[in-house]
Amino acid sequence: MSGLLERLAAARKEGDVAKLADAIPYARWMQIAPENNTGELLTRMRFHDTLVGNTFLPAIHGGTLGAMLEMAAIFHLLWETETETVPKIVNITVDYLRSAGPRDVIAAAKVTKQGRRMVNVFAEAWQDDRAKPVATANAHFLIKADDAPPSL
Repeated sequence: MSGLLERLAAARKEGDVAKLADAIPYARWMQIAPENNTGELLTRMRFHDTLVGNTFLPAIHGGTLGAMLEMAAIFHLLWETETETVPKIVNITVDYLRSAGPRDVIAAAKVTKQGRRMVNVFAEAWQDDRAKPVATANAHFLIKADDAPPSL
């Protein structure tokens, strides 16, 4: 079992979703962490100056928003589904809807389709008003590798 899955099992046992971010160095560095204070699993990216991509507005860089949406989807898959492996990203499409100002960004994710090996996740990010998302994403993840050899 991988270190992340061991930490996931410990976090589930303790009921502390925030421990997922501690297990992922990139999430710690970006200050992205899941929270479930409201009963819904949300992911928050704390604002810090290194996130700014356009200093004239100022606006958060789109790449950090995409990374945050991907992390929100991964946190959702790890916490809300019975996965036995770490989800591996296959592809992600991000739609940037409006500028994200110099404030925290919050995201929510949901599984839209799950198969035996692949899962499709939709995520949306907002700042002050959930009805006004700053970005959305559709992502596909591999959740189970095909162990069978290829047929001829």
